[in-house]
Amino acid sequence: MAVIKKFYLKSNRHSGTHIMSNGDGVVRATPSHLQALTAAALVLPGLLQSPAHAAEEDSVDFQYSHYQEGKRDISGFVSNLATQTESISKLPNNLNPIEVDSLHGSSRISLTDRIKFSFNYTQDTWSGATPVGTAPAIVRGNRARYNSTSTAVTGASPIAGEVTSFYLDKNSNILEVKTDPSTGELSPGSINNQLTHVLATASPETRKQGDFKLGYEWDEAAVDVGGGISIENDYESRFVNLGGRMDFNQKQTTVNLGLSYTNSDTFATLDADSLQFISTTSYEERFSDEQSGSFRFKGIEGSAGQIESTYDSLGRRSGAVLNGNRQDWGTQLGLTQVLNKDAVLELNMGYIRSTGFMANPYKLVYAFNFEALPEQDLSQPLLFIGQQARIEIRPDERNQFNWNLGYNQYIAPLDAALHFDYRFAHDDWGINAHTFEADWAQPIGSGWTVTPRVRYYSQSGADFYTPFLTILTTGYDTPALDSNGDAILDGDGNPVTNHIDTTKVPKYYSSDQRLSGFGALSGGVTVAKQFAKGVSLETGFEYYTHQGSLKIGGGGEQDFANYDYWVANAALKINLESIGAPGGHTGHSNHHHASNAPAGVMFDHALEKFGDVMVGYRFMRSEQAGNMLLGSQAVSQDTVRFNGCGDQECAVAPNFMAMNMHMLDLMVAPTDWLTLMLMPQWVDMEMDMTPLDNTPRGGHNHGGAAHDHQTGGIGDTGVYALFKLLEQSGHHINLSLGGTAPTGDVEVTLRKTVTNPIPGTLIHYGMQLGSGTWDFKPSLTYTGEIEQLSWGAQVTGTKRLESRNDANFAFGDIFQGSVWGGYQWTNWLTTTVRSAYTQQGAIHGKYRPLFDEFGNPFTPTHIGPFDTPANYGGQFVDLGLGINVTVPNGAFAGNTLKFEWLQPLHTDYNGYQLDRDGALSATWSIGF
Repeated sequence: MAVIKKFYLKSNRHSGTHIMSNGDGVVRATPSHLQALTAAALVLPGLLQSPAHAAEEDSVDFQYSHYQEGKRDISGFVSNLATQTESISKLPNNLNPIEVDSLHGSSRISLTDRIKFSFNYTQDTWSGATPVGTAPAIVRGNRARYNSTSTAVTGASPIAGEVTSFYLDKNSNILEVKTDPSTGELSPGSINNQLTHVLATASPETRKQGDFKLGYEWDEAAVDVGGGISIENDYESRFVNLGGRMDFNQKQTTVNLGLSYTNSDTFATLDADSLQFISTTSYEERFSDEQSGSFRFKGIEGSAGQIESTYDSLGRRSGAVLNGNRQDWGTQLGLTQVLNKDAVLELNMGYIRSTGFMANPYKLVYAFNFEALPEQDLSQPLLFIGQQARIEIRPDERNQFNWNLGYNQYIAPLDAALHFDYRFAHDDWGINAHTFEADWAQPIGSGWTVTPRVRYYSQSGADFYTPFLTILTTGYDTPALDSNGDAILDGDGNPVTNHIDTTKVPKYYSSDQRLSGFGALSGGVTVAKQFAKGVSLETGFEYYTHQGSLKIGGGGEQDFANYDYWVANAALKINLESIGAPGGHTGHSNHHHASNAPAGVMFDHALEKFGDVMVGYRFMRSEQAGNMLLGSQAVSQDTVRFNGCGDQECAVAPNFMAMNMHMLDLMVAPTDWLTLMLMPQWVDMEMDMTPLDNTPRGGHNHGGAAHDHQTGGIGDTGVYALFKLLEQSGHHINLSLGGTAPTGDVEVTLRKTVTNPIPGTLIHYGMQLGSGTWDFKPSLTYTGEIEQLSWGAQVTGTKRLESRNDANFAFGDIFQGSVWGGYQWTNWLTTTVRSAYTQQGAIHGKYRPLFDEFGNPFTPTHIGPFDTPANYGGQFVDLGLGINVTVPNGAFAGNTLKFEWLQPLHTDYNGYQLDRDGALSATWSIGF
């Protein structure tokens, strides 16, 4: 059989499909080889569990994906400050749409011939503008302002504190309000049923997920057990799964059974800036607290979501957290049948039962109130008198069923394979969904394969989906009088009021467009290149469009809910068996001598000879916590407050900072004396802050702690050349020349809040994802060894080749020197000790000035020491303790693992900075 046919027969017979929930609001079965791509597109953390797979072939994979939504069409009032006029039109949306950067790594290892282990790690960071609700365009949910030059300076705001009146007729048409200029009387005007999303922006947030699977295989059966956890600022999900496979009919028929359980907790901080504008009546009741003499809130008994409120010293609510728990039980049964040597048929069915809190705590439903007087004709339009923005509420139970039919056909004349899937999903929320998907895998020679694919999806809307709510009140809110005109009193002596009728608000409601009726069409292509020695590269692109008009049978949501996105990814895949690693049959004579330098030292060795290749992964984490320092001395919060931000007063100070770096080391030797190295990076950072005395408290992020910032995404990309200057027995000198390209974003912004009122305010310098400049990074390394002893020394530097980056600043230059020694206790274990000195200059330049919507200069006041360029860099001395493990033979021969902890000994900062806690480095590599 051709390779492509073997791939389809093997992957479909043993991998099967896996139940997953997508962002469209339904649960369906998705082929496992598509999960890595679709994970980045779903954007709903915790809804997708990507179980690890007990693989047939041992491998290590790395993948980067970028998801990018297009800007949405939003409508609203346009205020022209030059002409003092307002109108309803499409707004010049200058809010950055949602984007997601995802990093995925996986390994699949044979512990024995029968026992298989696999592990996945996924991390994604998202930010941008997303819909929080839907409203008639005329109610000012979105507003754009123009300055005196008629230039749009503001996009949208989720806070609809000032709204415009409108009428609603008996057919639910929205009518504009006409005002009689002479009498001031209001009357219905023309119909304007235009709806629009109300957008809100979010600062960067990061999700991290790890999962594993351990499996045991017999000749005609297999069983596996797995589990994992997914963590965000406001969400945590834990899951376990159990699966089994049985082969029949000489492995021509396979039956798969899977069971899964997920337990998830939501703890969403309701934005302090917006809390006064939204209604939480779906989850809590207000009551008068006799002790404090103020109004307090308590949760509704039996509600799946419970709100916990905090209060200030005056008894006013200062914050709230919406808590909820969700449990999901799932099962799936699948049948795979080999029809002939060229065709495979798949049949799968699954069921998931979900209970608990299933709402999105950041989605709102606008409720508009209308009043009719007793003598008023209800057939005439009614005037809007008020509105609420309610947090959505969904049923606390859901039963989902899905069926899947898959067909794979190998086409011998073209050496290609066709894969087709049809999926149908149904649930008791009223959603019925159809998915048609096909792809064509076509080898084109020299190890290249091109796989185009197309997918169509259609679903009906959920029973409780509604763009907005209308509430009708009839009657007078006046005292009831007896025949003598005296007030009627109840049994407690309280006045009785006339009866008021109000239409009942539905028990459940959501305006989330993913629960509406719509259709979606997507198409993409994957290009893969298989290299020698078991290494392959893949890159893919997919475009997706979501439209109400694409729904089967029509009747989908209006155009306001349409949007599109694209996903691009790149993957490196290493087949360990093909390079003579676990389970291989080629022997291990080609494994390279491993360097015994500490894990925190880079560029310490070059490859041995022409044609050698080395692939590695490097992780580095550094933390800061404890006291604020000025130079090397601890200082008080008051000192930081009044002196740490230049000529301004600091509002906050950091109490914890962490940076994680994930790097790939890709090395190849084009000659015996030269090694080329490519090092792409992924960076994520987090910072917790403490408000300083007498400073305003305001929320920063979307769902996290009140003073919590995160960033993450692709960092700067390194390209280096390593030259062997001296290669003698026991002594080696290498020179590395190269640097980094500014691929990391240096214009990451904070979302607009009361404390950050200007759109486009850049996040703190140290939390940007790269330097933004082209940087030259030379290094010179000497290493030596004799018997069990090893030693080395290195000097390295970073020289910024540009005085300013796109954000108008440049980090300081860096110099570092290290010396180390090691002792090899066995042929596989070495310990190291290292001393390192580092010097870094302060930041040059600063962010460009900000301007408000009127074009006036704006100076941020909610700042900390990290917003001052002088508070960066310094001189540092560290002590490193490390351990290196190199497997000399057996199943894992050729793999090297290193760990090093770097403990600060001396810190002398430039300006005011948070003390250092230490840094961890860990590396894995294999050469062939």
